[in-house]
Amino acid sequence: MSNQIASLAKEGEKVLSFGEILLRICPDMDGQWLKENKLPFYVGGAELNVATALALWDVPSAYLSAMPDNSVTQEIVGYLNERNIDTKPMVFHGDRLGLYYLPKGKDLKNAGVIYDRANSAYADLKVGQIDWDNVFEGVTWFHFSAICPAISQSIADVCLEALKAAQARNITISLDLNYRSKLWKYGKEPIDILPELAKYCTLIMGNVWAANKMMGTALHKDLLATAGYAKETLLQQATDTSKEILSLFPACKAVANTFRFDYGKGIRYYTTMYTEDKLTVSSEYVSEEILDKVGSGDCFMAGLIYGFYNHLSVAETLNFATAAAYDKLYIPSDATTSTVEDIKKRMIK
Repeated sequence: MSNQIASLAKEGEKVLSFGEILLRICPDMDGQWLKENKLPFYVGGAELNVATALALWDVPSAYLSAMPDNSVTQEIVGYLNERNIDTKPMVFHGDRLGLYYLPKGKDLKNAGVIYDRANSAYADLKVGQIDWDNVFEGVTWFHFSAICPAISQSIADVCLEALKAAQARNITISLDLNYRSKLWKYGKEPIDILPELAKYCTLIMGNVWAANKMMGTALHKDLLATAGYAKETLLQQATDTSKEILSLFPACKAVANTFRFDYGKGIRYYTTMYTEDKLTVSSEYVSEEILDKVGSGDCFMAGLIYGFYNHLSVAETLNFATAAAYDKLYIPSDATTSTVEDIKKRMIK
């Protein structure tokens, strides 16, 4: 595996995930929720999904977000603690918890997502508010996603503050290049923000289109269309994008890419990881029907961290992460509920 990352992923010390905690409201598509007065809620947020998976897989997991201090949020804290997530870093301030609405089975990139998270406690965090010396005590891995700096310039500044503090402590840093067009509303584009943050990151995960959009990496002309990509073309693009990221950001030691395409009502899914001058490609998973797309990418990210934390080989790490992400497509919640053994049973041998 990537020795540079493995040497930093010390067993027994915590992985800290940082991002906005949200409630997901999940109406059905036919209005039945109105007739029956039933509306499912899930506790979510991309980075919390990672923290939840890691805790379930026996990786010491901590979570840092911000919430108002009230009876509802205290119940949420209890819910997270029951799942062995260390919530001591949590900041309590502000007046509201962020929400989003997304029907079951839809993708967060879909136009159907509705955000209600303006002026949330997390969005109102400021530089200098978090005691990073205290937060990073016992932490050897810090994870965040591109959703964080999409919220506001203030949060982008807090992310940069966190990354500088993590780098100074020799903490491994992972970044998920999640792109949410509905969130970038404060006058900046991802390309204005993400390259500065990526300078500090050890592991960068996303897809080749997100890397192009958010960090300016080159795309082959064949991939400027909307569909019909040959797998060979995509794998070459993954290699080229990864090499460019490693060249642009010397702190980065590994780049992972996901390829997920609709397949009727289902999914065609495979992934890659480029590290130590080699592209590793996962098995390909195909399903004719799935249950819920939300959190699959987060589960992949958690799988990568799990593999590096446990010093698995690159191939073992990638195949576990891919199986975990695919398995999540059958789970109707934001975070996975599958154990390591459940995921190993899902793996293509």
